[in-house]
Amino acid sequence: MMEFRASFLTAAMVAIAVLSSPAFAAQKATSPPAPPADILPPSPAPAPAPGHVDLADLLSVAGPFHTFLEYLKQTEVLDTFQSKANDTKEGITMFVPKDSAFAALRTTTFANLTGEQLKSLLLYHALPKYYSLAEFNKLSSLNPVATFAGSQYTLNLTDNMGSIRVKSMWSNPKISSSVYSTRPVAVYEVDKVLLPMQIFKSDPPLAPAPAPAPVDAKASDDAASPGSGKAAKAKAAGSKSSSHRVGVSVVSYLAAAVSGGLMMLLL
Repeated sequence: MMEFRASFLTAAMVAIAVLSSPAFAAQKATSPPAPPADILPPSPAPAPAPGHVDLADLLSVAGPFHTFLEYLKQTEVLDTFQSKANDTKEGITMFVPKDSAFAALRTTTFANLTGEQLKSLLLYHALPKYYSLAEFNKLSSLNPVATFAGSQYTLNLTDNMGSIRVKSMWSNPKISSSVYSTRPVAVYEVDKVLLPMQIFKSDPPLAPAPAPAPVDAKASDDAASPGSGKAAKAKAAGSKSSSHRVGVSVVSYLAAAVSGGLMMLLL
């Protein structure tokens, strides 16, 4: 046991001497540094979620759709459409009438509607799914097509060589342009308001034609004055000519009478 301890102590002292020797220190100083650990490249950032289309912003700047947009806000149908537009699975297709389409109808056409009727009318202008223009040819074979307003509010779609019409009971507007069409949102401009028979029992009357602009009396007089002046001059010339002819006739008659009297005196 004592020998083991002596051997262990001797080995420890030798190790200490070696480690503390100048040769070992120099060898440690000149040894190459350990290679750096492998640096992994940063993981790519996740792709951002697709941005949603803000329908209010789109309709306010894309065209003359202010009347339709105000009705959407008033009835809160805009929130319904926006929620559907954010649904990337199904999407939405909207038919948006221009301001002139609303102006073509009497104001009482919409003023006399109840709140629920106006809401249904607006919902009638959308399909609860995204459709590109290329899909309308196939979609027309499924007529009548249910709208956002419900299964009883349907439309008949026709595609005649690229000319697409959206027929309701009392109107048959044409899609005049594609305002926006990127899945999941399609917005198409139409030139007439869609009018379902569930709301309108007869064809709504058109707005009266604008009255013609009043004619300026002074301008009318000024415009007529050249002709009037010519007529007056012609009349005056005619009167002067007639007076001249009458005067010549009287003088001729008197000359003849005098000549006759002289002849009688000579006889």
